[in-house]
Amino acid sequence: MKLLTSAILIATILAAASAQAQDIAAGERSWNKCRACHQIGETAKNGVGPHLNGLFGRHTGEVEGYSYSAANKAANLTWDEAIFAEYIKDPKAKIPGTKMVFAGIKNEKEIADLTAFLKQFGKDGKKL
Repeated sequence: MKLLTSAILIATILAAASAQAQDIAAGERSWNKCRACHQIGETAKNGVGPHLNGLFGRHTGEVEGYSYSAANKAANLTWDEAIFAEYIKDPKAKIPGTKMVFAGIKNEKEIADLTAFLKQFGKDGKKL
């Protein structure tokens, strides 16, 4: 009985962890909120916003050929999961003066899923 109880407990913990795991497919659906201004992938170009290939590890204001706001250039941030999560919740709060017009994504799980989706793409736009 004790072994069965332990097995049930472990299964419950694993199911909960799985439910919290990042969901790339859900992140791709969330990406639809971004694609009006940004592109990603091998054919991505700058548009209203810069392309987002290789976003994580890149410095703010660094995409060649994109005209950034002075605030974004001066922010001196390196995009990582934590900075991106803060930014995407409320871009104007994280970088006052940014020209990004977006209400933000408040849901932590949606941010994690979107992050997982974006992290798939290297600097060249190819999936890693």
